Amino acid sequence: MTNRGHVAGSDDGSASRSSTATGPGPREALRLGLVIGALGVVFGDIGTSPIYTLQTVFNPSDPHPVPVSTQNVYGVVSLVFWSVMIIVTVTYVLLAMRADNDGEGGIMALITLLRRWNARLGLRTATVLAALGIFGASLFFGDSMITPAISVLSAVEGLKVVEPSLEDLVVPITAVIIVALFLVQRRGTAAVGRVFGPVMIVWFLAIGACGLAGIVDHPEILKALSPTYALDFLFGHFGTAFFALAAVVLAVTGAEALYADMGHFGRRPITRAWLVLVFPACILSYLGQGALILDDPANISSPFFLLVPGWGRWPMVLLATAATVIASQAVITGAYSVASQAAQLGYLPRLRIAHTSESAVGQVYVPWINWLLMVSVLTLVFAFRTSTALAFAFGMAVTGTITITTLLFFFVARAKWGTPVWILGIGGAVLLSVDLLFVAANLTKLVHGAWLPLLIGLIAFTVMTTWQRGREIVTRERAAREGPLQEFIEELHSGKASTVRVPGTAVFLNRGKETTPLAMRANVDHNHVRHEHVVILSLETELVPRVPDAERSVVDDLGHADDGIIHVTSRFGYMETPDVPTALATLDPATTEGSLQLDEASYFLSKIELRRGKAPTMAPWRKRLFIATSYVTADAAEYFGLPRNQTVIMGSHIEV
Repeated sequence: MTNRGHVAGSDDGSASRSSTATGPGPREALRLGLVIGALGVVFGDIGTSPIYTLQTVFNPSDPHPVPVSTQNVYGVVSLVFWSVMIIVTVTYVLLAMRADNDGEGGIMALITLLRRWNARLGLRTATVLAALGIFGASLFFGDSMITPAISVLSAVEGLKVVEPSLEDLVVPITAVIIVALFLVQRRGTAAVGRVFGPVMIVWFLAIGACGLAGIVDHPEILKALSPTYALDFLFGHFGTAFFALAAVVLAVTGAEALYADMGHFGRRPITRAWLVLVFPACILSYLGQGALILDDPANISSPFFLLVPGWGRWPMVLLATAATVIASQAVITGAYSVASQAAQLGYLPRLRIAHTSESAVGQVYVPWINWLLMVSVLTLVFAFRTSTALAFAFGMAVTGTITITTLLFFFVARAKWGTPVWILGIGGAVLLSVDLLFVAANLTKLVHGAWLPLLIGLIAFTVMTTWQRGREIVTRERAAREGPLQEFIEELHSGKASTVRVPGTAVFLNRGKETTPLAMRANVDHNHVRHEHVVILSLETELVPRVPDAERSVVDDLGHADDGIIHVTSRFGYMETPDVPTALATLDPATTEGSLQLDEASYFLSKIELRRGKAPTMAPWRKRLFIATSYVTADAAEYFGLPRNQTVIMGSHIEV
C-alpha cells in the first residue's frame, strides 16, 4: 500500500511533467500505480461478492426462500444493480469519501471529525453520535471475522462444481488457507502487495468476460438494469423482496473499505478504479448469472462457477481463492488499523503495534488482534461449514456499519460544510430509508446467524466504552496523587524539597504539564535525588492521522530554566506509533541550551497496578472487565520506543 505522504507527493513539481511519445510521465505513472494498488487492496471484498450473492438469494435452504421465476430473477438482479449504485457509488464514492480527516477516511475518521466539532453539534448530540460511531467500528470487527471465513469458503466451494467428490475437503482446505494467511501477517503486505493489483485486474477481467458471455446468450437480462423491475419486485411482491434484501446486501460488502483505505491511495484513484473496472465487471457478472439462472433454474446451486466454461473452472477456482485471500487480507489489515486508531483515541488499551513497511506507514501488524481474529475465523468456518449458512450472519455487520456511516456523514456535512438542512433532510431520508430497509431485512435472520455480528459488535462496544470510562477514572485519581507540577517545581527551586543533584539527563513521561510525574515525585520523596537535566515529556494524540516532524515538539522551561527542568510536548497523529527518542532528537538545541545527553539519558515510567475498589465508579462487572482488559496493554517501554537498558519503572496502585 502507499501512504498518504506519497499521495500528496503526486502534486510536486517533479511529477508535473507531461507525458511524451516515449511513454507516460511520472505523474501519469504514479496515478496508474495508485489505481493498480487500490485494485489490489481496496476492492478485494466487494470484488468477490459475485461468488456468493445470487447463490445465497435463491438458496432453497434459506428460512425465507425466494422462488426461482422469471419475474423474481429480473427483480433480484435489478435490486442488486440499484443497491450497488445507491450504496456504493452514491453514498460512498460520491458523498462519504469527500468527508476526510486530513486525507484519511473510514468510520474512525468520522468520529474524530465529530469530536473536533463538539461545539457546533452540541455536547449531547456529539456524544451520542460518537457512541454510534464506536458501535459501527465494533461491527467492523465482526465483519473482519466473517469476511475471511465466507470469502475463502465460497472460493474453495468451487471444488464441488469441478469435482463433487472433493466436497468433504472444502472445510479442511479452507482452514489450512486461513491459518497460513494469519501466520504470514507478521511479515507484512509490502512484498505481497505488489502482485495484488495485477491479480485483481485479471480477476475482474475474467468475471466480466464470463458475465458478458452469459449476457450474449440471453441479452434480455439487460432489461433488469431498469429501476422499474426493482421497484415492481419490491412493491409488487414486498414479502418476497423484503426477505431477498437480506442476501442482496452481500453485493455491497466491502463498501466500507473504499472509504477506510482512502488515506492510502486517495479519493480519485479509488473512484477511477471503481467506475472504470470494478463496477462494470461486477455488474456484468451479476447479469450473466441471472441469464444463466433464467436458462436453467438448477444453476442456482453455483451460478458463478457454472457461468465459467468447463475448461476454465479449475483456473477460476484457483483465481477465486487468490482473490478471496486478497479480500481477507484487506479486511484483516483494516482491523489492525481500526484497533490502532481506537487505542490512540483512548477506546482500547495501548497495544503492541509493528510497522511492517518502511515506505507505507499504514501497513501495521497488531499481534493480539491477529491471533484473536485467527481463532474467531476458524471457529466460524467449523461452526457454519458453508458460505450460504455464514451469509445470514454477514449481512447484519455490513448493513449496520453502512447505516451508521451514512448517518454520521450527514452530521459531518452539516458541521463541516454548512450544508442546508433541507438538502440533508431529503438526502438523508432517501439514503437512510434504503439502509434501514436492509437492516430490517437482516433482522429477520436474527435467529439464523444475524445475531453473531451483533453479539461481536456488542462485546467490542462494551469493551471499548468500559476502557474509555475506566481510563477517565484512573486519570482523575492519578492526577490527585500527582499534585500540581508548578507547585512541585517551586518546592525544588526554593529548596523546600531536600534533594541532591546528580549528573545526567532524566526523561519522565507524563500525561501533561499540569501534574507531577509519579516517578519523579517518588524519586524526590524517597531517593531525595534529581538529575542535572530533567525533561518532563507529554505525548499528545492529535485528531489528524500524522504530524510533521517540524511540528512534533514544543518546549516550555516552566519558568525556571536555570534549574535544568523543562517540559516537552510531543504530538503524534492517531495513525502513528509514538517513538520518544526520535521525537526528542528533533528538538532544536537552542530551546534546550544544547544540554540534553539523550544517548545516555535515563527514562522513567510510572507503572500503575489496578485494583477493584468499593467506590461506585462503575458496575462491579465493568470494573472486572476494565482490569482484565488492562492485561493486554503493551509494554510501555517497547511501545514508546525506549531503550531497555536506560529505562526505570516505578510502581504504584490505583483502585477503580
